[in-house]
Amino acid sequence: MTSRAAEAQHLLDLAVLRRVRDRIDREYAQPLDVEALARGANMSAGHLSRQFRSAFGESPYAYLMTRRIERAMALLRCSDLSVTDVCFAVGCSSLGTFSTRFTELVGMPPSVYRKRNAGVPLTMAPCVAKQVTRPVRNREARLLEPELA
Repeated sequence: MTSRAAEAQHLLDLAVLRRVRDRIDREYAQPLDVEALARGANMSAGHLSRQFRSAFGESPYAYLMTRRIERAMALLRCSDLSVTDVCFAVGCSSLGTFSTRFTELVGMPPSVYRKRNAGVPLTMAPCVAKQVTRPVRNREARLLEPELA
């Protein structure tokens, strides 16, 4: 394969992966799994996972859970839904898994997050708020990384 053909194929692959990521963003509350995402992209689940991680730095499942937790954070701040209702509203089927992932990404359990942030209005543009409040997996490890020049 020539370098132009390889580059063209790489761009096509990235377009497919962006469509998968966009689907996760749109349908995060639906019952999605890597196999369903892979079928929609005409790939095997393993290949999709490897390609997605290479392109975006995390697996499709991790990206999906980050989206769900991000939405849960907003619901916990701005609604009267119980933690259980929030869990199911964002597409999680297990309260235990939801609480574990929430704590892993946010650094505190959902109930504690709600107590600390309930009714706190975000006084910034929504696009900035999305970046600032986005949960970050392994936040402690990232804080220890040296800054890139």
